[in-house]
Amino acid sequence: MKTQHFEILIQAPRERVWTTMLQSPTYEQWTSTFCEGSRFEGSWDQGQAIRFLDPAGNGMVSEIAEHRPAEFVSIRHLGFIENGKEDTTSEAVRAWAPCHENYSFSDEGGGTRLRVDTDVFGDYEEMMARTWPLALESLKALCEGTKR
Repeated sequence: MKTQHFEILIQAPRERVWTTMLQSPTYEQWTSTFCEGSRFEGSWDQGQAIRFLDPAGNGMVSEIAEHRPAEFVSIRHLGFIENGKEDTTSEAVRAWAPCHENYSFSDEGGGTRLRVDTDVFGDYEEMMARTWPLALESLKALCEGTKR
């Protein structure tokens, strides 16, 4: 499994970037780059379960491994959700789970440097390399007030 790194400088305070990134309805807006209609169910609180879903209800079952508000978030992906059923034990899932997606927020140049480190597996590497930069540009526009 590989880890991909992405980062962007956003001209907004860390708290605004963090809130815009993780709360509805802006979460759904910037993540639409990955999948139109994407959403989450659950809590961003450390130790809590969270599900990342497409409009059909398929997606990832995960937990928040660590969360320091406006500083760091670590998501531990544990399995897939398909046709309403969670799979955290199949051989296909055990080949990659758990994997992590980490967000780091730091002050820089009057704004916020957002760093994303995400483990990728299978056929997702190229898609993530292409899509994360677009998603971060969308998040930047939301945070800076240039996208509605």
